[in-house]
Amino acid sequence: MQRRDALRWATALATTPLLRPALARADAPRWTTAAAPSLARQELYPEVLDGRLYVAGGLLNPNTGYSAHFESYDPATDRWTRLATLPEARHHIALAATGGQIHGVGGFSGGFPNWRAQAETWVYDPATNRWRDGVALPYASAEGVLAGLGGRLYLVGGRVREDDTARHFNRHVDTARGLVFDPARGGWSAIADAPTARNSAASAVIENRLYVVGGRQALRQPDGSLRQVNVAALEVYDPATGRWSVRAPMPQAQGGLAAAAHGGRLYVFGGEQWVPEQKVFAEAWVYDPAGDRWSALPPLPTPRHGLGAATLGQRIHVFGGGTRVGGDHASTVHEVLVLGEANS
Repeated sequence: MQRRDALRWATALATTPLLRPALARADAPRWTTAAAPSLARQELYPEVLDGRLYVAGGLLNPNTGYSAHFESYDPATDRWTRLATLPEARHHIALAATGGQIHGVGGFSGGFPNWRAQAETWVYDPATNRWRDGVALPYASAEGVLAGLGGRLYLVGGRVREDDTARHFNRHVDTARGLVFDPARGGWSAIADAPTARNSAASAVIENRLYVVGGRQALRQPDGSLRQVNVAALEVYDPATGRWSVRAPMPQAQGGLAAAAHGGRLYVFGGEQWVPEQKVFAEAWVYDPAGDRWSALPPLPTPRHGLGAATLGQRIHVFGGGTRVGGDHASTVHEVLVLGEANS
């Protein structure tokens, strides 16, 4: 852990009542490591199915390269296994599971800056190790969040094309739109717009609600350039009512972060910032819905953005991502936050 991160963590403990007693507890959260993925990449949106972690696509080094690579991680053996590749290479492709299968949705094709959001979806069957075509989105989308909830898939936010000719990163705009896919009906339909339009956010499902946190907005300037401004907002969608609610924002705005749920709480990790200065975050936080409050966690040993996070048992696996601002410097780092009884 870097010295400045250790000092920041100590300060958070001293000022956060919720976490101060954890210093004396054997089950205080701590970081350890696990087997590295087989490929260095970033801009990852993983999923867990039947106790295994799955991750697809991603940006390579340099960021003009992007991948169709697909693999899974088994915590029982601490091994990664390469699986059938995506039908086409993608980065920022989002994964979510429903009905025992994994859906890969949207994402970008092309190396930077010639990114082009896509509308295709694919469905992976673990029993046959094969992908098949899914139901296309009604519009091309990338950098949104995707989650399986109640047997359906929910896609929220991200970047969409300005028009059908868009083939450049700058020709996309942030959206607050949301979609739901119902396998029984076989189609996508609109849900209520989120309160905040954003890209590069993170999400997790807690008690049958979708939590969307952090991210950034690409704000167009008078000269046509984009100013990347981070967002701290936390917003929650309840499928039972079809409504969004706004909760306490993150203690600081982090874009390109990762999130996972455990024990009814939301855990978030890392990210990057472009303005007012460029930096990659080590900070990690936990949100308690019961008290609508955030608390500091031990920071990431390796600061990263565009990383993936997933809960497997009593551990949250945080892997991949870029170690410097921007699309280069993808890593194979695999760090694990140990929680609860697994720490004793």
